[in-house]
Amino acid sequence: MSTILIADDESQILEILSSYLRKEGYHVMTAEDGRLTLEYVTAYPIDLIILDLMLPDMTGEDVCREIRKKSRVPIIMLTAKSGEADRIIGLEIGADDYLVKPFSPRELVARVRAILRRAGDYQVLSDRIQSGNLKVSLRERSVAKKEQAVELTTNEFRLLTTLLRYPGRTWTREELVEEVLGIDYMGSDRTIDTHIKNLRQKIEEDPKQPEYIKTVYGLGYRFENPAKDRG
Repeated sequence: MSTILIADDESQILEILSSYLRKEGYHVMTAEDGRLTLEYVTAYPIDLIILDLMLPDMTGEDVCREIRKKSRVPIIMLTAKSGEADRIIGLEIGADDYLVKPFSPRELVARVRAILRRAGDYQVLSDRIQSGNLKVSLRERSVAKKEQAVELTTNEFRLLTTLLRYPGRTWTREELVEEVLGIDYMGSDRTIDTHIKNLRQKIEEDPKQPEYIKTVYGLGYRFENPAKDRG
């Protein structure tokens, strides 16, 4: 049974979302402020967090940043802000998805199910992949660069492994959205650009001149093996 933590200070939202998620068979925990959210993340095995950006003691962005210092647990952000810039900020600091209020509880449950399904796909795999200075364990969902651990979000990890397992193949944004975010994703395909940017910051020596993840202008992206390219 997956454990979902809902962090929101609106009791009605907590009650409604808890009810829907429990009917789907999830174990639900709730927190009404950022401090308690961080305590729960440290103390309990949380599988996914639904995080409101307007908490009384901390902003959701700050809570997300603190979580990302120690955990790759999937995070869905809830907010009343609908601007593209706000969504990009949320994704850049480590959120896996972004839902604008008001929203359908059924849509949220569908997104929870999709994110957990994608995360679960990688828990059952046991093979390892190495390219240049990168080492990736699909079973352990871990990445190391020059033997140093690299912390990736769920979507960043899925994006990296999708590209890495098919080196030299050019992927369009639409294809990567389907592979990484799922066919039920309803946002812009430009979300992939944000994930690519974040991933390059973490795995490339020089993100502005990437060795691994190359932009194919007018098409999309591809992964190249630097060691192979250097002969």
